[in-house]
Amino acid sequence: MIKIQLPDASVLSFEEPVSGLDVAMKISKGLADAAFAVTVNGKLQDLTTPITTDATVTIVTAKTTEGLNVLRHTASHIMAQAVQELFPGTQVTIGPVIENGFYYDFAKKEPFSTDDLERIEKRMAEIVDRNLPIEREVWSREKAVAYFTQKGEHYKVEIINDLPADAEISVYRQGDYIDLCRGPHLPSTGKLGKAFKLMKVAGAYWRGDAKNEMLQRIYGTAFADNKELKAYLTMLEEAEKRDHRKIGKDMDLFHFEPEYAPGAVFWHDKGYKIYRKLIEYMRKRQENNGYIEVATPRIMDRCLWETSGHWDKYGAHNYSGKTEDDKMFCVKPMNCPGGLLIYKQGIKSYRDLPLRMAEFGMVNRYEASGSLMGLMRVREFTQDDAHIFCTPEQMEEECVRTIKLILDIYKDFGFEDVKIYLSTRPDSIYRIGSDEIWDMSEKALANALEHHGYKYEINPGEGAFYGPKLEFILKDAIGREWQCGTVQMDMNLPQRFDISYIGEDGEKHQPVMLHRALFGSIERFLGILIENYAGHLPLWLSPEQVVVAPIVSEFDDYAREVADALKKAGLSASVDTSNEKINYKIRTHSLAKVPVIAVVGGKEKENRTVTVRRLGSDKQEVMKLDEFVATLAKEAEMPSQDK
Repeated sequence: MIKIQLPDASVLSFEEPVSGLDVAMKISKGLADAAFAVTVNGKLQDLTTPITTDATVTIVTAKTTEGLNVLRHTASHIMAQAVQELFPGTQVTIGPVIENGFYYDFAKKEPFSTDDLERIEKRMAEIVDRNLPIEREVWSREKAVAYFTQKGEHYKVEIINDLPADAEISVYRQGDYIDLCRGPHLPSTGKLGKAFKLMKVAGAYWRGDAKNEMLQRIYGTAFADNKELKAYLTMLEEAEKRDHRKIGKDMDLFHFEPEYAPGAVFWHDKGYKIYRKLIEYMRKRQENNGYIEVATPRIMDRCLWETSGHWDKYGAHNYSGKTEDDKMFCVKPMNCPGGLLIYKQGIKSYRDLPLRMAEFGMVNRYEASGSLMGLMRVREFTQDDAHIFCTPEQMEEECVRTIKLILDIYKDFGFEDVKIYLSTRPDSIYRIGSDEIWDMSEKALANALEHHGYKYEINPGEGAFYGPKLEFILKDAIGREWQCGTVQMDMNLPQRFDISYIGEDGEKHQPVMLHRALFGSIERFLGILIENYAGHLPLWLSPEQVVVAPIVSEFDDYAREVADALKKAGLSASVDTSNEKINYKIRTHSLAKVPVIAVVGGKEKENRTVTVRRLGSDKQEVMKLDEFVATLAKEAEMPSQDK
C-alpha cells in the first residue's frame, strides 16, 4: 500500500506504484487535464514517473512558477526539434528556462533571419498539433556518447563527458527527436498549446567563454494561454517606450562612452540635478532618522578586502593595482571596510549604540561588457549605503526601524506594492562564519518581519557570504519587478575586524553590524524611476520644472517676469525665446518631459495670468500669476521635508 499525502494533509492510498497523473486523476479529471508536472517530497518530476514509496505530492499546474518553467522548457525542446527539421545539420547545445521565457543555442553556419523565426514558429505549431508523447529514458554513458556522436552533436558529447562519473544520464524523446536533458517536461507536445513567441536572435559563446565558438541563440517566451502572452507582449511594447536610455537622451540627462569608460555614467546638467536631488532627499530622511554621514577613501589597501573576505569571494570583479612601493591597492567595490575603520576610532560604549553611519560611497565593480545596460547595470555607481552598529539586544528593533524607513521612502516615489525576500545562507563553500552565527542572524531577520506583520518569502541560498539579508522588490507602473533596497545582518565582519564596545558590565563586547541600502544605487534607482514614470517625473524631482513660452517675441519681457517669480519661489524655470511657433515650442518641451509649460501672450500679460499646460494632458488652464507660483511651489516641495 502506497500512501500519498496531498498539500491539504489528506491522504490517498494506492495498491501499487502510481504516477503523478494517476494521483491527479484520482483527485479530479479537471486537475489531471491541467497538470504539467508533479513534486514528490519537494522534488519536481514528470507526471509519468512512477512513485514507488509513501510520499508527499503536489500537482504542478500553469498557475505555479514551477509549472510555467516546465512549459517553457518544453517549448525550448520543441523549438530545437523545429530547427533541426527545417535546417538539417544544425547542432543543438543548451536550452534553459530564463526569466520570462527560454532560449536555445544553435551551431549553424548561416545566420538565422527574421523570416526563419516565422518558419520555426510555424513548424513548432505543427509539432504541437502532432501531440507527440514526451518520454524520459535513462541511458548508459556509452550509449549516449555513441548516439550523439553518430548524430554529429559534438556539443552534447562534450556535456556528457563533463558529467560526474556517477551521474544519471537521461534523454527525452518526442517523436523522432531525442535531446539530452534532466527534465522534467510536459507529457506531450500538444500540452504546450500555441501561446508562444520567438523574440530575437543573438550571438552567444559556447558555455559563455569568449575563447569558444560563437553560437546563435534564439530567445522565446511561452505562456499557458494567449491572453497571458498578449499581455506580456503589450508590456514589452510599453517597456520599449519607457526605456530609460531613450528617455534619458530625449531629456538630455546623461550619456555613456563605451570606448573610454564602459559602464560609467557621464552626467549632464539636468541628469545631475536629479542625481543630487535623490541624494538630498535621502540625506534629509537619514538625518531625521538618527544617522550620521561619513565619507571614506575610494582607494585603499587590498588587505582590507582580504580581511573582510570580499577579495576571496569577488576578487576577479575588483579593480586593483600595485604601486611603486609594491603595495597592492584596490578601488573600493563596497564601503564596508571603510565604515569599520571609522568605527574603530576611539572607544565605543553601549551608550553610543546604535550608531547609524551613512555614506554616499562611489564604488567600482567589474561587469562583463555584454551585461552592461544603461543605468541598470554599470561598473561605477553610488550606493546610498549605511552601516548600523548595535548591541545584540538592539538588532531586531533596528531591523524593524530600517524596514519601516525603506517602505516609507518607496511610498514617496509611488511604489506601494513591495515584496520582501529573506535570503538565507549560501552553500558552505560560498560563506564565512559558523552555523551558530548564521542561525542567530536568520532568526533575527525572520523575527523582525513576523513580529511586526510583514509578509515575506524565503529566497534560499541567496544571502551574502557574510550574512543573511532582506531584499525589497518594487513593482513598477507596467508590472515589472525590480530589486532595490537590502538589509543585511552581519556578525562576521565585526569579528574579523575585531571591533567592540564597552558594555554595562565594563567588559568588551562585539557589536552586530547591519549593512543597509535603501535605493540600492542612485544610478539604478534613477533608471527605474525614469521607466516607471515614463519620464514624467514628479515636479519636485524634475530637473526642469517649468518652461515659460511666449507666443511671440513681443511678450518675452512678461515671460521673463513669470520665470523670475517662479525662481524666487525656489522653482527651476526657463524662458523659450526662440523664434519658433508656439505649437513647435510645446512639442519640443513635451518631448523633453518638462512637467509644466506656461504659455503667455497679450491676454495673459494684460490680465497677469498664464495659460498652463501639463505634461501628458491636452487640457490647458488659465491661472493668476500669483496663484500659479504658489501652487507650483507647494507641489514642488520635497516629500521628506516634514518627516
